[in-house]
Order: sequence, then structure tokens, then C-alpha cells
Amino acid sequence: MIALFILIGVVLIVFLDRDSYRDANGDNLSLIDSVYYTTLTLTTTGYGDIVPTSDHARLINAFVIAPARIAFLALLIGTIIEALAVRGREQMRITRWRKKMAHHVVVVGYGTKGRSAVDTLLNNGLERESIVVVDPSKTALEEAHSDGLAVVTGSSTRRDVLHRAGIATADQVIITTDRDDTNVLTTLTVRQLNPDAWIVTAAREQENAPLMKQSGANSVITSSDAVGRLLGLSSLSPTLGLVMEDLLTYGEGLEVAERDLLVGEVGKQPQQLPDQVIAVVRDERVFRYFDPVVTQLARGDRLIVVRPARELAWAPRPGTHGEDLADEDV
Repeated sequence: MIALFILIGVVLIVFLDRDSYRDANGDNLSLIDSVYYTTLTLTTTGYGDIVPTSDHARLINAFVIAPARIAFLALLIGTIIEALAVRGREQMRITRWRKKMAHHVVVVGYGTKGRSAVDTLLNNGLERESIVVVDPSKTALEEAHSDGLAVVTGSSTRRDVLHRAGIATADQVIITTDRDDTNVLTTLTVRQLNPDAWIVTAAREQENAPLMKQSGANSVITSSDAVGRLLGLSSLSPTLGLVMEDLLTYGEGLEVAERDLLVGEVGKQPQQLPDQVIAVVRDERVFRYFDPVVTQLARGDRLIVVRPARELAWAPRPGTHGEDLADEDV
């Protein structure tokens, strides 16, 4: 815009003083001649077929148009160099990222659900360098860059885009686009490229959840049903709705978390632990805390607990103070 402003300004200067210029035939300048003379003068030294004939026109060329030429060229060249430098830095950043990227999390879609998923991962200790966002939107690209995340721009249904995101070495993939058909195709493609990744997919409609699981999703979250149930609970029991909202909000009140079993907790019942245990993970299966299979906790178990979101003096958080873990390999 500044370069265009300079161009228009010089055209007006030349055209308004056109009687002080002559072309090769000795004629005065027209508007087209003024545009032609200005364009050549700003971008080159000119062809000499149009020249100023009066003293004041030569002075204007020397002290106005010549500096305008320098500014014009500086703007154009500077913009090109800046664009190339930005692109070069981006390529170098991506190259460095690819060399060290492995066991990362790929988040497909950086809308409301995608940003919330990333916030939850970061709030639970995952580093920003371990998250890659895939989204075709320029707006999402800018937002993810401003959040300090690596971004791959393009459709998640294309294999080359997923390859650039390092999908083959990713541990987890979260798929949160706004279209169920896109989520299904993305899930299928991701599962083909990485048979071992843990895939969590969002579904707008419950009827599409089975198809997503058949496509390879380990877990499917139906957003419309979840929101509908929360709305219904809040209507039937406002206090229960507040508690559910509290559990889903990070950093305040209560939170749901998964942690390792500690050595001192082996052999105890889930109800005897300081945390409120709601489920036990054993041999990759989830048991509710009252299931007879998990009456006594064993090495290798993992606990799903409800606990304070922030540690309190009277409510310490087990497993966060360097305690010995009851791992099977210990």
C-alpha cells in the first residue's frame, strides 16, 4: 500500500507539471505518458524517451522523485526479503522439529474443541513442543502459532499432510473437526498410517460413533449427547449440574485424574485410599471401584480418582511427592 501510494503520488506530480516534460517527439505528456514515465523512473533509471525540460522539473526529479525511487525499491525488495526470510525460518523450524519429534500428540482441528483439548493437555504437564496441530484454516494457523504450537496446514484426510505432522511416530491423535464424515475418513487414514496410536475422535451425532470405532478410533466422544446430558442433569438437579461442570473445568474445585498405584496402597480396598477412587485400570480393562475383581488393589493397577484440582494442606495428592510406585517391574 505504501508503494502504491508513492506510485500514485509521483504520477500526480508529473501529470500536474506535464508542460515541463517532453517526449522523444517533442510533445507534451498525457496521463498515460505520466504513468509510463513514473513506472519506469521508480523501477529503473528510465529509457530517456521522456525528459524534464524546465529547471524546476529537474529539481523535482532530483529531490523528490529520486528519493521516492529509493523508497519504492526499498519497500519492494525489503518485502520480498522479509517474506523469504520468514519462509526460511519456518522451514528451518519445521526441519528441527521433525528431527526430534516422536511420541507426540497430533490434534486435528483447532476450533473450540481442539483448543480445549490442547489446554487440557498443557495444564496436565504436556510440553508445547510435543503437540502438533493439523488444520486447513489460516485463522487456525495464526491462532496455533500465537499459542506457540507447531502447525501443519492442510486437510487431515490427505496422507501427505498427516506425514508432515509425523503421524507415524505419534503416540496419540485427537480428531476434532466439525464434520463427522471428515472425522471418519481421518480416523481411517490415521489408523492405516499408525496402527499403534491411541485415537480419540469427536462425533457430532451418536449414530456415527460406531462407524468411527470401526474406522479405528479407540475412544469416541459424542459432543451433542454429552452437552445434552449435562443440560438435562442441570435442569433436573442444578447442584448435580454444577458438580459435573466442576469436574469438567480444569484448575478449580474437583478434577478427574488417572494416577499410578503406590506401594503402600497395594492390597487395600479402593474405598480405603485418600483419593476418591471411581475406577481401577487393570490389564488394560476398566473396572468400577465396586467391582469384585478389584476388591484388593494389586501391583500394576492404575486408579481413576476424583481429587482436589489444587493440592490443599489437608488434602495432599498421592503420587506427586516422589512416593514409590507399585509398578509390576519394581
